Amino acid sequence: MLDAYVYDVVRTPRGRVKRSGGTLSGVAPQELVGQLLHALDTRLGLAERRVQVQEIILGVSTASHEQGADVARTSVIWAGWPDTVSGAVISRLCCSGLDALAAAAAQVSSGMADVVLGGGVESMSRVPMLADRAAIAFDEELGERTGFVTIGVSADLTAQVAGVTREQADAYALQSHRRAAAAWAAGHYRRSVVPVRGADGAVLLAADEGIRPTMTAEDFAAMPLLFAGDAAAHARVGRRLPEVGEFPAVHSAATAPQMVDAASLALIGNLDAAGYLGRAPRARILSASTGAVRSPLLTGTIPSTRRALASAKLGAADIDIVEANESFSVSPLVVLREFGFDPEIVNVDGGAVSMGHPLGASGGILLATALDALERTGGRYGLLTIPAALGLATSLVIERLDP
Repeated sequence: MLDAYVYDVVRTPRGRVKRSGGTLSGVAPQELVGQLLHALDTRLGLAERRVQVQEIILGVSTASHEQGADVARTSVIWAGWPDTVSGAVISRLCCSGLDALAAAAAQVSSGMADVVLGGGVESMSRVPMLADRAAIAFDEELGERTGFVTIGVSADLTAQVAGVTREQADAYALQSHRRAAAAWAAGHYRRSVVPVRGADGAVLLAADEGIRPTMTAEDFAAMPLLFAGDAAAHARVGRRLPEVGEFPAVHSAATAPQMVDAASLALIGNLDAAGYLGRAPRARILSASTGAVRSPLLTGTIPSTRRALASAKLGAADIDIVEANESFSVSPLVVLREFGFDPEIVNVDGGAVSMGHPLGASGGILLATALDALERTGGRYGLLTIPAALGLATSLVIERLDP
């Protein structure tokens, strides 16, 4: 098990990407992270306590353009933090944020550092998916070898393999929106969410956008399927996984994760850090594990979760809160069914289908949501898991600690 502790975790609200320019489209990635750095400094008194943060590690899925050239180090400089704080970026598609948390925990646990910041950022308004012109999406030969298809086709394929129907996907999404609306109304996100401010200091966004609390099951069922007409992608899947056969489209805009802008950040340290922080840690990171399956399936969360649970010396029955990223409705349903989790502990406050999936920032958002839920309910163990394209996945297990 790791000897790494979470002292605090914060995130921005998730601002929807819009053609006309989303609420956070005017805020650069380093500014989103920089505002969280200021928030952590204020909340923990890092400067006045002279806490030496050695490193900030950020997950970024599309690490190019404004998110290129080490946006972690750029964010530190933008925020006016000490020049001695280094920065690094981890880019492994949607897993990037959880990988950044795992890397921070590994540095602390190994003794490489005492205090490290881990999190992620993704400004999908300013740096859209595939803005880096990734070869897997544009080179026909490489795409064929890797099995790369649009992530929505991967979701539909996974639904076929897992036996998830359109009706089940819609029902799950409806639940996500209702849980998200109820969570915000009850103040469940109050502790972790830091409002984003503009250059004039005025609040631009204080809550997650995109929640549709008034929509009905009939509304969801009426929405058109997103990926029904991609014959070339289906043909590629057929060549790579001929045993699956033809599969129907399942997901619509209602059951797909919304594209959003956001950032997240956690302060992770060793147990000695409690002394100079003047507070006890909120949680311990017990284990982290990656997994992979044949691309383009989105079931890598199954082997990554098995390994993470085994490393933490826990079983599925020990887990009190599950944050399974809603990378389409099918993703959490796969985890729920495979491990037999009670639906009442999975994504209890909604997720990416209702509030958005900011790719590299999602890992830190899952950590914040899970930890807040564990503290609110008195649960002890939490599981965080995210699938990604190319059959990838990462899972993390945390333990809530008493103050």
